[in-house]
Amino acid sequence: MAHYDLEEQEQLDTLKTWWKMHGNLVTTVVTVFCLGVIAWQGWNWYQRGQSTQASAIYAVLEQAVAARDAQKIKAAAGELAEKFGSTSYASLGALLAAKQSFEAGDLKTAKAQLVWAADNGKDEVKDLARLRLAAVALDEKAYDEALKQLEVGHSAIFDARFLELKGDILVAQGKKVEARAAYKAAQEKAMGKPGAGRELLQQKLDSLGEAA
Repeated sequence: MAHYDLEEQEQLDTLKTWWKMHGNLVTTVVTVFCLGVIAWQGWNWYQRGQSTQASAIYAVLEQAVAARDAQKIKAAAGELAEKFGSTSYASLGALLAAKQSFEAGDLKTAKAQLVWAADNGKDEVKDLARLRLAAVALDEKAYDEALKQLEVGHSAIFDARFLELKGDILVAQGKKVEARAAYKAAQEKAMGKPGAGRELLQQKLDSLGEAA
């Protein structure tokens, strides 16, 4: 029994020695870990709060669009971009506001909103913004700028749309051979996908006449 007590005491002494040597480090690691967990939980709470507030403002924006209230649209979209720019609601709001601004004939505001969405949006939203910017540039006969928007990398699901719009720009430039190639490539990308897009592409190809 005495031998067991001695062995137990030795283990206790060893543990005390180890703790003296490494106790501060262990305490620091545990503290940092706990702080990390708290920070992560706090960040998630913050993100949820941001998303909830942004959702409410986006709802106001939708109501303003339905009422065609240009001032409220601009104010709501601006608030989303300024205060909740990291949320998806901000970039979606910019797209929605740009569409309304364009329909109202306010091209300058529409372009600014599209540029913001293209610079700050994620994935599909960014791609849609660039497509719209290219279409606006085409309407303005700014063909080089329109093509430049389409040269930026994009999601594969938009390949056909990017190529089709490229074809439209090339047609406007009188470059029928290059336009035909773009439409053909767009057709290939749209192969097997439902919708009237392929029929429209064929109509555009037919309008170019026979290949030289």
